[in-house]
Amino acid sequence: MARYRGPRLRIVRRLGELAGLTRKSPKRSYPPGQHGQARKKKSEYATRLEEKQKLRFNYGVSERQLVRYVRKARRVSGSTGTALLQLLEMRLDNTVFRMGMAPTIPAARQLVNHGHITVNGRAVSIPSYQVRPGEVIGVRQRDNSRQMVEANLQSPGLANLPTHLEFDKNTFTGKVNGVVEREWVALQVNELLVVEYYSRKV
Repeated sequence: MARYRGPRLRIVRRLGELAGLTRKSPKRSYPPGQHGQARKKKSEYATRLEEKQKLRFNYGVSERQLVRYVRKARRVSGSTGTALLQLLEMRLDNTVFRMGMAPTIPAARQLVNHGHITVNGRAVSIPSYQVRPGEVIGVRQRDNSRQMVEANLQSPGLANLPTHLEFDKNTFTGKVNGVVEREWVALQVNELLVVEYYSRKV
């Protein structure tokens, strides 16, 4: 399934606040559609599906990619749900977003795709690249690259920098000091329900 390119506020109204998808707030608090205000009680399946969709839309991954991440998380020792969130949080596009170099994850993905971001001094144009502790994230030494990041730093998407990251606004460089902890994941999601959703599918 292709990446969603429709109205983002429609998704926010249905799933709740998604800090990585958009910074806008919907004017209406109920879900979209003709029956948005008269929704019946959700089934257990609908609740699990909703939590899974939060991950998909917030991090901008396809269904196939998310299934791949779930399989990878299952091979890691410890909690599968926490491992899944860590895999998604340690993507390069999300790391650029959390450092404040882009207002949203889609904007960060575009920065990476267009070759504005470097990892350890080398340009990386793959948004799904898994950053590792010790790696240095920077901006290419080009005027347009630095101007774009400088403009984005004036109003970052999230105010608080996670403890596993550090960023120098003067040099436009950041460093990954470790793996993200669960408490620093900005998305309000129940990852256990996501694991349950995929328990019969993967």
